[in-house]
Amino acid sequence: MSSITRFLGDSPLRVAIKLIVVSFLVGIVMATFGWSPWDVFYRIEDFFVGLWNMGFDAIYRFWTYFLLGAAVVIPIFIILRVLSYRR
Repeated sequence: MSSITRFLGDSPLRVAIKLIVVSFLVGIVMATFGWSPWDVFYRIEDFFVGLWNMGFDAIYRFWTYFLLGAAVVIPIFIILRVLSYRR
């Protein structure tokens, strides 16, 4: 296995095809909601400016975002690991 394949997790062509398909699907979702890439960047910028301006309240807000995300991500991760363990 070459180092590039090991780094990418698959052959470069397959990774490129997967990225193209996922990019297309994300584009469809973003178009459905009327979002543009600039909207995403502006939201990220607003988030960090809000963190800076709010001080310690921002830490609480970050912690809340972290816990909300973890409440979704951790169970999905565990389910995927259990399902892949059976193979």
